[in-house]
This record gives sequence, structure tokens and C-alpha cells, in this order.
Amino acid sequence: MLKKTVLRNKKDFSGIYTKGKSVGDRYIVLFYKKNNLDYSRKAFLASKKVGNSVSRNRARRLMKESVRLLEYDLPKGYDYVFIARNTILGKSYQDVSRSVKSALKRSGVLNEK
Repeated sequence: MLKKTVLRNKKDFSGIYTKGKSVGDRYIVLFYKKNNLDYSRKAFLASKKVGNSVSRNRARRLMKESVRLLEYDLPKGYDYVFIARNTILGKSYQDVSRSVKSALKRSGVLNEK
């Protein structure tokens, strides 16, 4: 059974890239767009520019964990695409988490507490 909170369709990605907004940070780029659903959908990407498969998977895991811990602070009804930059190589979880939180705050979807 597929999770409904994961972005998969090409048309969803195209819509986010063309009609959505983006915020860049030191280690990630965040694309986001309202989806008019009662839940949020997320995708975590790392291109081959990031490194070999081990490096790309580590980058995705770091981003996923950072977002998982912010899950309850994120508003529902958005599509998020988190893209790793090649500067993420060799960085710690704290660095990536700080970058994710900073991008979400600057986008306006994460309210400061």
C-alpha cells in the first residue's frame, strides 16, 4: 500500500516547479506549493551531482529526519520538495537540520515559536 503523503507523479512535480515558490539555503533547496488537500505531501531528492549512491541516500536520510522532527509545526495542505545541494556532503545532522529549519522559516510556512 502506498503512502498518500509522498509525492510521486510527474505532473505534481512539474506543477510545484512551475507554479510553486522556492527558497534556497546553504545545504538544501525547498520548493513548496499549496495543494488544497487536508494533508501535506513531501519528496526528498538528491541528484548525481551530490555524489555516489551512498552519499545521496545519506543526504536524503538527513533531510527526512530533519523534516520528521518538524512535522507537527508544518501546516497541512502543502506540497514540499526538498532538494539536496552538493554542499551537503560530509555535513552533520545538526547542520542539515538548521538549514532545513531556516529554509522553512524564510518560506513563511513555518511559524517561529
